[in-house]
Amino acid sequence: MGEFERREFEDRRKQPTPLLSQHTFFGRRKDIRRKNEQQKGGYVDYYSSGLFFLLVSIIGLNILDALLTMVNLEAKGSWEVNPIVRSVIQLYGDKFWVWKFAIVSFSVILLCLHSKFKRVKAIIVSVGFVYLTVVLYQMFLISRF
Repeated sequence: MGEFERREFEDRRKQPTPLLSQHTFFGRRKDIRRKNEQQKGGYVDYYSSGLFFLLVSIIGLNILDALLTMVNLEAKGSWEVNPIVRSVIQLYGDKFWVWKFAIVSFSVILLCLHSKFKRVKAIIVSVGFVYLTVVLYQMFLISRF
């Protein structure tokens, strides 16, 4: 046998793909192919347009929630129900929306990265529904003034 016929390769599949590798920015995985891996969950390189729309909607509703909160707080007799947001408003005043936007945006990125795991899509849909309900309720409150 010639020197080139006795090649020995180390199997790359024995170790998981590291967090930062060539596949981080130039990967091709759009979905998890194997059934047993789908049940466990995993990471992909590309995400669906439906997921993108839902995540952008959550961020948009978050911004709208912050704006409507400021409008409602200027009205007499209104107060923030969420104690955490209320304390941030007391600390930072009208600039609370910067912290709210940063925290929610970071959370949305984490949810996107983990969207192929069990129950995460249900959590994303639930968060979107809660934000939509809060925004609609705030619009109702504004219409009563």
